[in-house]
Formats: sequence, C-alpha cells, structure tokens
Amino acid sequence: MTRHDEGRDRKAAYRAILFSAVGLAITGGVELLVALYTGSVALLGDSLHNLADVSTSAVVFVGFRVSRRPATRRYPYGYERAEDLAGLGIALVIWGSAVFAGLESYRKLVSRQGTTHLGAGVVAALLGMVGNLAVSRYKAHVARRIQSVTLEAEAQHSWLDVISSFGALVGLAGVAFGWRVADPIAGLFVTLFICHVGYEVTSKIVHHLMDGVDVEHLSAAEGAARTVPGVESVVARGRWMGRSLLLDIEGEMEASTPLSRATEIGRQIEDAVHLAVPEARQVRWTPIASR
Repeated sequence: MTRHDEGRDRKAAYRAILFSAVGLAITGGVELLVALYTGSVALLGDSLHNLADVSTSAVVFVGFRVSRRPATRRYPYGYERAEDLAGLGIALVIWGSAVFAGLESYRKLVSRQGTTHLGAGVVAALLGMVGNLAVSRYKAHVARRIQSVTLEAEAQHSWLDVISSFGALVGLAGVAFGWRVADPIAGLFVTLFICHVGYEVTSKIVHHLMDGVDVEHLSAAEGAARTVPGVESVVARGRWMGRSLLLDIEGEMEASTPLSRATEIGRQIEDAVHLAVPEARQVRWTPIASR
C-alpha cells in the first residue's frame, strides 16, 4: 500500500537536478575564469568544486533513472537502492574536493604566491555564494518533500559550496588588508569544513544502505498498530529502499479470529501506521496466532 505520488516526486527530482546542473555550471565557470585571472587558490578550489557538482548532478540523475526500473525475479525488491549508490558517488566527490582544496592551499602557503585583482575575486566569490545558496535551498526543499537522502546530500554539497565561497571571500579580504597568506589559510579552513560535511553525508548514506531506520518511526508504527482492537502485541521492523521507507508490522491475534476479521484488522493497522508515519511508502502486516 502506498500513499505517495511516485511520478510527481520523480518529476520534482529531475527539475531540481537540472536546475542544479545549469546553475552550478554557470557559477563555477565564472569563478574559474576569475580564479585564473586573480591567482586566488581559495577561489580556484571553490570553482572546481562547483564544476564537480555538475558531474554529481549527472550521477544523481542516472541513479534516479535506474531506480525506476520495475522489480524482477533477480531483483525482487526493485532498483531503488541505485539512488543510495548515487549518494555514495556524491560522497566520493566531496572527499576528493577536500583533498584537492587542501593540497592547493598548502602549495600556495609554502610558495607564498600572491593574489591579484582582488575586486574581481570578491565579485566572483559573492556570485558563488548567491548561486550555491539558491541551488542548495531548492534541492533541500525537494529532498524533504520526496524523502530523498541522495538529493539531500546534493543539497548539503551545494551548501558546502556556499561556505567555500565565503572562505574565498574572507581570504581575499585578508589579502586586501595586507595579509598575503590569508588566501591559503582560508583555503585550509574550507578544507576542514569540506571534511566535516563529507563525514555527515557519508554517514547518512551508509546508514540507509545498512537498513538503518530512526527508532522514532518504529515506535510510532508500533504505537499506532496497538490502537487497533484485536491486536495483542506488535513488533515493527523497517528498511529504506532509496526514497521508500518499508515497514513490516508483525502482531499477535487470537487463534480463533476469523479470516475476514483478521483481514479487516490488517487494513486498519496499515491505515493507522500510514497516518502515524507519513514517511512510510509501504506497510505490510503479518498476523501471528497467539499461543
């Protein structure tokens, strides 16, 4: 039993991915040109990070396309996990960005290479902040609505770029006030933040892949099922399949309960659990005769 409009959710996801790819391609391209012009390593790292995000948008798009395939005998639960695997691709790009930003910042710190044309760099950094903030907020809104941890990771990735652009802006401001090493030091601080976001994104994706479920969802499902007359005890289990939260409700009933009554109780339990846990896309009820 499902209460979600899958077609509508997929269209919303595709729009968010396309909006993200176009916005980040424009933002990253402008930043890259200005970074090469000014010599700002913080701005360079930010621009390449934005352009890398275009490739992660493509990975997410492929994940969503594969996940729509119907279940087969070989894959009886379908292909929805493809979305979570796409999320791992995003995590890898984030960690790769951290390594690149760290190495470039260290290289410039030890070489003491200068930064020029600060005005153009500041404008590009502000453009990066505005562009990434718009993309991040839109993707986060869609991710919450369609329950996509992968699209949420993409939104966090774009939010990370807002901080990266801000770090580049701070570094350029430091250089303007005569502190030449401000740019690479800002790059190192951005690297630390990238690592922090990378850890959060990786943890959430792995949690999904390992069938981790919030205890609050299971408790709410069990509480809702117990409100149905005729059920003696209830145990709830769950797992995520991409954007789909599947809940299995197992409960004891009197062995003498007629089949028609047991079927009706099952329908009532499914309705009660869907109402208590709106995130659930499928609820399966398994009755067990009490001893």
